[in-house]
Amino acid sequence: MSKLTVKDIPAEGKRVFVRVDFNVPLSPEGRVLDDTKIRASLPTIRYLLEKGSRLILASHLGRPKGKVVEALRMDPVAERLSRLLGREVLKSNTVVGEEVVRAVEALKPGDILLLENIRFEAGEEKNDPQFAAALARLADFYVNDAFGTAHRAHASTNGISRFLPAVAGLLMEKEIVYLYKSRENPPSPLVAILGGKKVADKIGVIRHFMGHADSLLLGGAMANTFLKARGYVMGSSFYEEDKLDLAREILEEAPKNQARIYLPSDVVIVEELRARSPFKVVKAENIPEGWSAVDIGPETVDTFQKAIHGAKMIIWNGPLGAYEFPPFHKGTEMVARSIAAAKAESIVGGGDIVAALEELGLSDQITHLSTGGGAVLEFWEGKELPGLTVLQEHSLTGI
Repeated sequence: MSKLTVKDIPAEGKRVFVRVDFNVPLSPEGRVLDDTKIRASLPTIRYLLEKGSRLILASHLGRPKGKVVEALRMDPVAERLSRLLGREVLKSNTVVGEEVVRAVEALKPGDILLLENIRFEAGEEKNDPQFAAALARLADFYVNDAFGTAHRAHASTNGISRFLPAVAGLLMEKEIVYLYKSRENPPSPLVAILGGKKVADKIGVIRHFMGHADSLLLGGAMANTFLKARGYVMGSSFYEEDKLDLAREILEEAPKNQARIYLPSDVVIVEELRARSPFKVVKAENIPEGWSAVDIGPETVDTFQKAIHGAKMIIWNGPLGAYEFPPFHKGTEMVARSIAAAKAESIVGGGDIVAALEELGLSDQITHLSTGGGAVLEFWEGKELPGLTVLQEHSLTGI
């Protein structure tokens, strides 16, 4: 998968429409709480500024569902981006229309205009051709640097490419390189770690890596469904009743596949899930009634760490316990520290686990932190992503 990038277009002095992912958390007062996603696109933005491009940036923020929601305006994002770049970032109060056209016409080389929340427009999520054409009229080139939305066929991630030459940003390029390698040509031993709550969210990824990984380590509430399918007594633990047959099927198929599946052998259990709730560690097959599994236990952590120690590549999506309720973050933390210390290439995707690594101060010890959540899972699953398929390949000409 070799896509043309922003470095392959004659960007000097041109109007460049850049789809970024600035969907960041805001405080009730409208302050950016975490600017990781904004900082991730700075290399693309700075490259184009050095070329003297006139930048039009577009992003969504939250889920306004095609309506104007005052609390989801992009003003705090424009302010934070301005501080990060050390230069003025202009902000429009609309997405398309005469006001935006005039603002774009007034741009000089090196100017930046951030459009209003693109999901204020109903045509965005509908991938409306007229709305996509209106966006395209603002620019000469289209750059997608928003991998986190690449699994969405929206006007600003897919439809706009029908009207403009479409290439990848530098962040998008980095995502493609690492994720493609992990999916199609991973070094062995490959260890895949999957957590989170629901089997349904990960089933395609599990099936893919059953045939490509050497070890498949399952944790989080998702693992409860597999333990229940194995016949274990799970007490009051959460599991997906409607996915038990699917989990049994996977466990039955496992010996015929390359990957060895590891489930928790011991778990941390509580009667009530809250921060600093009293807990016990028990064998996974022996959870008392009224108690719930909320984290992997020390024996499981040790097993996972041994697999990680021998890996050449590690991929990870989803926390291994109730991370938001200390001390039930310990399993996730211990595994994270082992990955950070490992010599293997490490690729981590998903907002929860990326935030955990940031909080632990380990993010700079991970080879690649993906900005995608659902996009990562769909990519690993082998699905075509609408935001990637429309980007021009190196074998094509015309730019």
